[in-house]
Amino acid sequence: MLRKVTAVRYLTPLRNGGSVPGVVEADDLGTYVVKFTGSAQGRKALVAEVVVGELARRLGLRVPELVLVDFDPSVAEEEPHQEVQDLLRSSAGLNLGMDYLPGAADFTPDGLAVAPAESARIIWLDAFTANVDRTVHSANLMTWPASGHQEPACGSSTTVPRSSSITGGTPRRTPSKRPMTSGTTRSVPVAPTWRRRMPNSRTA
Repeated sequence: MLRKVTAVRYLTPLRNGGSVPGVVEADDLGTYVVKFTGSAQGRKALVAEVVVGELARRLGLRVPELVLVDFDPSVAEEEPHQEVQDLLRSSAGLNLGMDYLPGAADFTPDGLAVAPAESARIIWLDAFTANVDRTVHSANLMTWPASGHQEPACGSSTTVPRSSSITGGTPRRTPSKRPMTSGTTRSVPVAPTWRRRMPNSRTA
């Protein structure tokens, strides 16, 4: 069962994805990347993200926590772009949030050695869920943190933004000193990026 939180502050839209997710702060003091029900992909894509994300978690992949976000469009009244406002107004109610990982970065094969067993689990999951979003040219994985003395940890999903892409976020935790063993990544791979269509693909 996913936790439920309430959005209290809308920080910024993320335009690197077709669904235009947004970064929000919630009443549990957490910061989340939210995929909205009003996007072109619709609710079925979000259901698929939950199913595949939690399956990936059970497989031991590092995937950011998924939560249900109760979103009131009034918290984003200052958003200046009309197309984003239209999306937010059509997404009142429950949406899907993924724990924001400050410092996450794109995974590159030459930047981190990944254990064969973990790579095999990701490939198996992609095949089992018919995930077509991960390719040789787009790994759809993230590492976290991207810098510092600690070993990188994996985060999940292509929607996890770089920390430099937002201001004012409030991270609830610090990265583990050992690589995470599950999730979507960009340092030790975090969970795969889930498909945006049904049948779909926690990994964001």
